[in-house]
Amino acid sequence: MDGVPEPHTGWTFLTNHARVLAAIADNHNARIRDIAAHCRLTERAVQKIIADLEQDGYLSHTREGRSNTYRIDPAKVLRHPAESGLAVASLLSLLVRDEADRTGSPATGVEHR
Repeated sequence: MDGVPEPHTGWTFLTNHARVLAAIADNHNARIRDIAAHCRLTERAVQKIIADLEQDGYLSHTREGRSNTYRIDPAKVLRHPAESGLAVASLLSLLVRDEADRTGSPATGVEHR
């Protein structure tokens, strides 16, 4: 997928932050370019979302050569009061499993402490 993704009109069930987090949970070594293509976002949007997730402690990364390895904090609680007490791992277990079911690949990526 080259250039800017096709725009989406209307509402969706998931936020872009959830999509990016699920893409990272599926592949901790994914490049921003690949995450952007998978989520149908621009690379700049993905960079901003990753910065948001890191700032609030949901995500961290380590630099390995020219690439990043991401780590998701599975115990971190979701932000909205309606989901108080629900951990990121619970959300990702649904999203990553569903993605694996659609693609036929095994679900991976959520690290448990």
